[in-house]
Amino acid sequence: MSMDRKEKNPHAGHRERLRRRFVATGLDGFSEHEVLELLLCYAIPRRDVNDLAHVLIERFGSLSGVLDAPAGQLMSIEGVGEQAAVLIKLIPQIMRKYQLSGIEGSKKPVLDDVNKAARFILPYFQSLTEEAVYLVCLDPLCRVISVQRCGSGGEYSTVTSVKSIVEIAARDRADSVLLAHNHPGGVPVPSTEDIAATKRIAEALKTVDIRLADHLVVTGNEFASMNECGYLK
Repeated sequence: MSMDRKEKNPHAGHRERLRRRFVATGLDGFSEHEVLELLLCYAIPRRDVNDLAHVLIERFGSLSGVLDAPAGQLMSIEGVGEQAAVLIKLIPQIMRKYQLSGIEGSKKPVLDDVNKAARFILPYFQSLTEEAVYLVCLDPLCRVISVQRCGSGGEYSTVTSVKSIVEIAARDRADSVLLAHNHPGGVPVPSTEDIAATKRIAEALKTVDIRLADHLVVTGNEFASMNECGYLK
């Protein structure tokens, strides 16, 4: 019976060795294609996925490139079906939820300098492929009161969204606010539109006696501070 099973799935031994390595040492010592191979084992149970892992790494450049690739592009690779694509896309989203769970479940963090603010806000943009805008309301001691996604793309620059930002900040009784948005696949450099919108938001917040502490432009793990660049002075 056991011989029959091995003949039906000759790669079972290799898969089991990968799993045992992971249980024993985690992913230390795993190459990128081995990490992807182990993941694919759970979506494609009856096929050798070693070659497929190599093809995916070659096509998208790296493990992170595979995880960030759109599902449609993943499924364009022969051997990658919907189930495998969904599992691959699930990983970065789980990572994002994991990081946010740690942030949101902790005591109110104090964001009294730009590096603390960046460390706090960067996980909110992890794995996002579209532009997003987040508003962080702070109390007089720069402790976080609330975090809310308040727009997509350049929406924060519209009259409606400026009004919404002011209303949220006033509702949460913020002493100051931190604004952040991302440039997916670009560079963390404020555009002319970003600068103009930031000034409009700062002026609008002043009408309700709330200070715009900073506006961060995020790309990956990099960021630019509009306050440090002098745009809020």
